[in-house]
Formats: sequence, C-alpha cells, structure tokens
Amino acid sequence: MTITDAQIHVWETDRPERPWPSPLRNEPQREGGFTAEEAIAEMDAAGVDRAVIVPPTWVGEGNETALEAVERYPDRFAVMGRFNSDAPDAEEQLGTWLDQPGMLGIRLTFMAIPRLEQLEDGSLDWFWAACERHQIPLMMLLQGRPEQAAPIAERHPDLTIVLDHMALNLRAEPGHTWDSLDRLVDLARFPKVFVKVSSAPNFSTEPYPHRDIHGHLKRIFEAYGPQRLFWGSDVTRLEGSYANCRRLLEEELDFLSAEDCEWIMGKALATALRWPEPSA
Repeated sequence: MTITDAQIHVWETDRPERPWPSPLRNEPQREGGFTAEEAIAEMDAAGVDRAVIVPPTWVGEGNETALEAVERYPDRFAVMGRFNSDAPDAEEQLGTWLDQPGMLGIRLTFMAIPRLEQLEDGSLDWFWAACERHQIPLMMLLQGRPEQAAPIAERHPDLTIVLDHMALNLRAEPGHTWDSLDRLVDLARFPKVFVKVSSAPNFSTEPYPHRDIHGHLKRIFEAYGPQRLFWGSDVTRLEGSYANCRRLLEEELDFLSAEDCEWIMGKALATALRWPEPSA
C-alpha cells in the first residue's frame, strides 16, 4: 500500500528574501530549518512514500517553500497551504487556489491569520461558503475545541473539514490531554468531517507501543471508520521515532484490519483530498 503522511512541516531559516513575521522569530524549532531533502531522507528511512506539507505558522502566510518542494519532488509532496483571509483579493484567490500545482487545500491554525475569534464572530462566513463552492478542503487546528467546527459543518455540508491532531489541545495540562474526545466523537455525525490521527505518540505518557492511548484511538476509529481517518507524523515535533509512529497503527492496534490500515495510512487522504495514489 502507499503510505502517505498527512502532516509534515518544511521550512527555511529566516532570511531577508523571505522574512518571518517578527512576533514569531523566536519560535523554537529545529535550527537551520527542515528541507524537502531532509524530509525525504527521513521518509525513506521510515518507509513513507509521500507526505502533505503544511507550512508552519512561524514563517508567515507564504507557501513558496512548500510549493518549490512539490515542484522538485511532485511524486513525494503535496501542500495544504496557508491563506490570508484578510487579503483584499482573498475571495478571488480562492477561485484559482487549487490550480496551483500540488495544492490540495488550505490549513488554518488560528494563531495568526485568520484569528481564533473569527471562528465565532461571523467574519469568515464568506470564506466557508467560498471554500465549499470551490471544493477546497480545509485542515483546522482547533486545539481542544472540536465543537467549533460543528456550526461550519452544519451550514456547509459539502465542505471537507479535517481536524488536525484529533483536535486535542497540544498544550493541555497533564491528565487533560484527552478531555475533548467526547466532543470529537460527537462530530462524526457530519459525513464530511475527517480526523487527522497525527503525532499520536505525543499524546501518550507511556513508551512505545503507547498502550495508554489505544482505547482513545479505538473510540475515534469506531466513530469515524477507516475512510475518514488520516495517519500523520508531524515529524519535526514527533516524540519517538518516525518508524514507530507508523508501526503504532499498522502493528499495535489489534482492532484495525489490514484493509483498515490501508485506508488510514493513505487511501482515505488520497480519496478525500483528491491526491490519487500512484498506479501499481
């Protein structure tokens, strides 16, 4: 089967030609950036065939580095790009967004543009409608607030929404990481809501095979089914090895069949985001 990683970051260091936004210059990340070539080396070592690049917040609103990686390695990468919803021509941009080679959709972190409060103040109503109209899938980093996707999914039933990192709070206090799980499961009633089962080892307090999270992952699987789950690593933030992150789903979760794994490890993403897997 084709193994597709639903989330990696690729970025350059801050430089005059592509400066980072000043408030984010001290974002702690790998020194020297993380190049497409470095990503491919790690993917090859872990047996990962291809990956979706989500440009990180700290580099600003541009997607140039990610799109250049796709240009060099079109069989290995695609992009869920950042989008400036405040741009004067924002609605016009959406009309041709998917015409960019390798562009699969838009990723929203709500740490910069658009802002978190815009989820509730109505200022993005035009954006949700335009993305639905142009069939632009969205990835959302909701950090313990999956319920904020419910009104959007209800009003826009044909809009594809992918909830990053199982909509868990990346900064939760110990013992509260999975507090939002019930609310995530509740969203399974919307057929166009998908879940990115990414960096799962980071949400465990035990070493591999992370048995303390198996029950949580089973609940998500039972709610959404394999055709609505995307495996991902977020490798530059990953705790533990890339290979073990992959093996966790393929080898350690006894409630997953071989066919389930085929969907979760790549086929579901290929179908939902319209990134066809290579022919055998």
